[in-house]
This record gives sequence, structure tokens and C-alpha cells, in this order.
Amino acid sequence: MTAGSNTPAAHSEGGQLVELSEDDQVEIVFESYMLSGQGMWGDTIPGLIDSFEQEHPNITVVGQGVDSGNATSSVQQQVLAGDPPDIGQMVFDSMAFSAESLGGANLSELVGQEKLDEHFGGKYPFHPRAKVLADIDGATYGLPYVFSTPILWINEDLIEEAGMDPETIDTSTWESVADIADQVTEHTGRPSLSNACVLTTGRWCMQSMFLSNGAQVLSDDRSTIEFGSDAAVDTVDVFKTMYEDGILSNEDEMSQYDTFARGDTYAFQVAPSALQSSFMQGAEGNDWTLDTRVLPQFGEQPAVPTNSGSALVMFSQDPKKQAAAWEFMKWMTSPEAYEQITTGIGLLPLRSSMTEEGGPLHDFVEANPLVKPNLEQLDELSPWVSYPGDQFAQIDELLGTAIEDSVFQGADPAQRLPETAERSQQLLER
Repeated sequence: MTAGSNTPAAHSEGGQLVELSEDDQVEIVFESYMLSGQGMWGDTIPGLIDSFEQEHPNITVVGQGVDSGNATSSVQQQVLAGDPPDIGQMVFDSMAFSAESLGGANLSELVGQEKLDEHFGGKYPFHPRAKVLADIDGATYGLPYVFSTPILWINEDLIEEAGMDPETIDTSTWESVADIADQVTEHTGRPSLSNACVLTTGRWCMQSMFLSNGAQVLSDDRSTIEFGSDAAVDTVDVFKTMYEDGILSNEDEMSQYDTFARGDTYAFQVAPSALQSSFMQGAEGNDWTLDTRVLPQFGEQPAVPTNSGSALVMFSQDPKKQAAAWEFMKWMTSPEAYEQITTGIGLLPLRSSMTEEGGPLHDFVEANPLVKPNLEQLDELSPWVSYPGDQFAQIDELLGTAIEDSVFQGADPAQRLPETAERSQQLLER
């Protein structure tokens, strides 16, 4: 990910952080949607905060919950009030905005490249495609924290009931998946495929659909909107055709997940890997067999997964709080933390070598083979693109609406997407 030319790529080997003494008593605020009391986070993150404070008795961490959909606006309001959190868990689509407009720290300059490299390395280094997810113009503006990729979830029972062997079906391409879904739909009389990526709430993984079909949403130099291209139109048309053929469901995101978990409708569901625990509970409770596979391809083009998720961004201005914040950010992205995050929540560690033989998460992965497609897709990961400028969220909303209207409401993607791209380009240039 790169930002516009307004954000310099400053680097310093040594950095500018001050050293904390044992006599320094520092309080820092950590704002996180994983502290909101919603979802599957449970006690894992509060437990990590407690462990950090035990190891650093001179640093107190005040946890501050926020809804994930309001993470950016919450920090923005606090920045405008002159009192931002010292660390914010920022969703990746807001990274450029966080750096350019909210004052997120350039860690390459503040911490120094030497300390960054040391942290990203170690016995269990960050996956090379994961460690750059919060980079802008070659500088690091956050520590990538947690994410998932979109994968193909499968209900083996429905496929078997439709007369096919779920172990041998070909899910390598969207064409073959559509053929299987057509057979299941003929058997059940209901749409048997759902794809959260084509909804307005699934814009992050729709970028994966575009990239897998040779399209981009933004030019490499971040100056031009590109989702009006022929390849982008063709991508949307694939799913529009599936809907018109009666195999693609039109339900909102949460309804899709609930329907799939019941096990009586969808043979296939494209959804984040982070839903593993929910789908496992649904399969067990409703007595059906769950499986996962990597994303299908468009023809012979390799599938390119994107990521959801977030990074830890430092907003501290006080030197001592910056030093304390850096220690906490390191802890929350350490092997010890990822061991708790993976086993307690189900999210993959960005230090993926922890899952290899001899690593602390090897046995967990072997006991939970459904995570393997997500691990496999890390090697092909392409960052979730954030649009530059203050109108980034509006651009994303315009695109999501254009996709959903084209797939489900009869709009012509060959007209709608170029029009939306032109309007978004105007917002980009404001």
C-alpha cells in the first residue's frame, strides 16, 4: 500500500524514542474494537493487557472499546478535540487517512528501521506479505495486528445430497463452482451460493474478486480510480449472471452467515476466515459437515486474496507516552500474544511460522485443519487498498452500492461502474 506524495517516506535507523526509567509512571490509552464487548473477542485482549502490565509495572494501559465501524470517526473526533488515544486499532482501509489527516506516527522515523526490523523478525518473523500491510510510500505507519482472508466455505452434506462427492468436486474456478451450485439449487429449489464480497459491507473482499480477474480499484501511483475498467465490469457481471441464473443468494451479510450456519440452504459461502468458530458451532449444532477451500479462480488467472483487519497506529505526541505505546504495540504483536489470539479467538498469527512443525501453534493447526486454506492464501496476499484523501469512505460506499445494484437490482455494470469511477475520481481530486 502506498499513499500520495503528501506523505514522505522518512526513515531513521536509530529512531527518536526516549528511554523510560523505572521511576517513570506512564498511562496510555488503547482504543480497540476488540474491547467493545461485541463479537468473539472474549477475555483474550483484556488478558493480554493484564499480562503486559505485569511485565511493565510502570506502564498502565487504559482500554477503550469502540465499534469497528466507528473506529476511524472516533479517533478523528478525539484528534479534533486535541486528545487522541495513544494507540488506535485502525481498520486497514483508513491507513492513508490515519497517516495523512489524523497524525498517525511514521514508525520508520520515530522508532527507527533497526528496531522495526528487529520486531518484525525474531524466531517467528512476520510473514513478508503481512508485515507491509500498514506501509505507506515505503514507511511503516502501523504494526499489522489481526486480519482474515476471504475463503470458500463448503457444506459437504448438501453437495452429497445433490448426488456429488464433496471430496472430489472441482472448486478451482468460479465456472466449476457455479456448475456445482446449479446442481444443488436444482435439488433444493433455493439459491445455493452466497458471496458476502458483492454486498456493500463486503468491499474489502470485493477487491480480491477484482484482482483475481485482472482488475484494480486504484492505480499503483494512487492517482486514478480504476474500477470502471472492462475487467472490473466483467468481474461484477460474473456474479450478476449467477444471481440471474438463480444460484446466487440476495441476503444481507449477517443473514448470509446465519443461513449458512443453519446448514439447510447454501452449499457454498464466500466469507472471512475469521468466521470459523461461528460456522463450526453451526455445523455441530445443526449436524452437517463443514469444509474450507481457497478462493476459486476466474478462468486460468490465479486467485488473489485481500485482507480484512487492522493495524495498531500510534497517535501519542508525548515522548514518554510514545515510548510506552511502542512497548505495548510490540507486546500485542509478539509471538506470545499471537498464541493467545489464535487459540482464544481463532484469528491467524501474522507470524505464520508459529504454525509450522515445532512452532507453538503447530498442534492447534493440525487439530483445526479448516485454517489451512487461510494460511495457504497468505503467500498470495495483496493488501486491502485504502483510497487517499478525506473522501476515502465515500468512494468505497459509492463502489459498494454500484456493485450491489448491478448484481441484484438490474443495473448495467458496463454503465454503472464507469459512471461511479468518474464520480469517485472527482472526490479523489478534491
